[in-house]
Amino acid sequence: MKTTWKDIPPVPTQQEFLDIVLSRTQRKLPTQIRAGFQISRIRAFYTRKVKFTQETFSEKFASILDSFPRLQDIHPFHKDLLNTLYDADHFKIALGQMSTAKHLIETISRDYVRLIKYGQSLFQCKQLKRAALGRMATLIKRLKDPLQYLDQVRQHLGRLPSIDPNTRTLLICGYPNVGKSSFLRSVTRADVDVQPYAFTTKSLFVGHFDYKYLRFQAIDTPGILDHPLEEMNTIEMQSITAIAHLRSAILYFMDLSEQCGYTVQAQIQLFKSIKPLFSNKLVFIVINKIDVARPEDLSPELHAELQGLLKSDDIELLQLSCNTQEGVQEVKNAACERLIAERVNQKLKAGTNNSGAVGGRLADVMARIHVAVPMGGQTLETFIPEAVKSRKKYDKTDPERRKLARDVEVENGGAGVFNVDMRADYILENPDWKYDAIPEIFDGKNVYDFIDPDIESKLAALEEEEEKLEQEGYYESDDDIEDEEEAEVLRKAELIREKQQLIRNEARMKKRLKNQAIIPRKFSKKPLSEFEDAMDTLGVDATDMVDRARSKSRPARGRSLTRSRAGTEDADAMDVDTPRPSAADRARSRSRAPTTNRLNDGVQDEATRTKAERIARLYQKKMNRMARQGEGDRHTTASITKHLVVGKRGMGKTNRR
Repeated sequence: MKTTWKDIPPVPTQQEFLDIVLSRTQRKLPTQIRAGFQISRIRAFYTRKVKFTQETFSEKFASILDSFPRLQDIHPFHKDLLNTLYDADHFKIALGQMSTAKHLIETISRDYVRLIKYGQSLFQCKQLKRAALGRMATLIKRLKDPLQYLDQVRQHLGRLPSIDPNTRTLLICGYPNVGKSSFLRSVTRADVDVQPYAFTTKSLFVGHFDYKYLRFQAIDTPGILDHPLEEMNTIEMQSITAIAHLRSAILYFMDLSEQCGYTVQAQIQLFKSIKPLFSNKLVFIVINKIDVARPEDLSPELHAELQGLLKSDDIELLQLSCNTQEGVQEVKNAACERLIAERVNQKLKAGTNNSGAVGGRLADVMARIHVAVPMGGQTLETFIPEAVKSRKKYDKTDPERRKLARDVEVENGGAGVFNVDMRADYILENPDWKYDAIPEIFDGKNVYDFIDPDIESKLAALEEEEEKLEQEGYYESDDDIEDEEEAEVLRKAELIREKQQLIRNEARMKKRLKNQAIIPRKFSKKPLSEFEDAMDTLGVDATDMVDRARSKSRPARGRSLTRSRAGTEDADAMDVDTPRPSAADRARSRSRAPTTNRLNDGVQDEATRTKAERIARLYQKKMNRMARQGEGDRHTTASITKHLVVGKRGMGKTNRR
């Protein structure tokens, strides 16, 4: 369960609310509209403005409503604490006004979107949009007080301590200035203000400590005065709320020296007044300042009355002095022990039926426990060696005590001089093995037992024998003699493989093909000389293939050259006086560009041409109305200041306008 609300986001004021939402609407949506646009486009433009503004308002309201705690979903302690500090009715009204404003803005948006749907002009749609945003802004301005109140509640909620209502808790209460805060500072590391005057503590303080590896929380409550509940102020009501709702051990502090400014009789009377709040809780009466006054120093009447409080409801009396720290830890330990026992007892009692039989969780655990019993009814006795039974308890002053390793160490010079013999207790088959340099590894033998002393001479003899056999040709065979032809084939195969690898590496090294499409081999053109070189490199005679290729290409080239030469000679023979064309004329004759005017092609007369131009201007009028140069124009001109359309502004100054 959530116990703190430090992460509630800030609640903006009504002016900040409007600035955030309207600025976001202006930045996130298009800001250009013209009277020449189609009416459907104008309606959609202003409809989008109204809807986006409404959605932004709704989103902001929803985040505020979700961030604050719901009174029906939190622990009764936190619910009453909120009621004490902020008045639950005011809190609910403020949140209700947020929810109502959210629904009203949605209604305004829905109504004006319906009206804009039937707008007849740019001016009419714009006025409807202004009216919708104006009504929304008026509604936000009326929320000035609820927004301010919620932000103050948020700030105060963030300062409240994190109190877990279900964990192990020690609750410290009593009259003002009886030493509650001093005790909390003694047992925890909580930073509590301690002063020698009343009502130093004005709110709840929490400290944590560990006992038996369990985490406990101790809560210091403000002082309570003995008067009716309806007369108590906010500070005292925080204590009453904590006492009433927290499952804890109550430490009621009393000051018998009356240095707190209140008599012992008044303190006893306050305990009786708030005793109904202690039902089903552990209660301790803690007497503080025993260095000044103890219970034995009281008058017989007051002492008898104090003892009368202890006889009822199993209340325990504890004594301490925060000034001298006498009994502080004993009081903490006693309260923690009883609290742990009480919580365990409550868990064991959970699920008991009307007959008193233990059920629930304890019954489930007991059902799983099975005690094994030996078969045949025989009983197995515990075996304890006689040496252990007869061993006397070790006494340092007994001269006949058994000698320990520590005593041997002291006799031989102490730590750093004498090392304890760790091998003395080895259990081996032969006690002589305890101090071997190489210990036992297998069947009572160590590595040295497996070493042959003549191993070097045997190794030298073996090497001589191997050399002799090799010289006599003992290891040679007919399979080692390879055929020369087979060796040549293998050599050529190796050359082919090396060439293939070189071709692959060359292809990988072509960096110009890194980001380009690779042309398939069957479509790429290669010169004949490159083919001839490649075949020569591979050792293949390609003379016949090259001659055949050249013979096939030669007639066509011969015909083209003959025809071009013949044409030139005929022209020179027939037109002797005709000058040769210039380079510009020859270039112009070779160009393929059209020599006619494409604007006049296909037009019969001037009237047709005029009609075509009029139709072109008519179709361009629609483009002009939309502020475009043509059908392919998608450019939107900037018609508003840059800081409103370039996106969200960052941190920094905004006075550059």
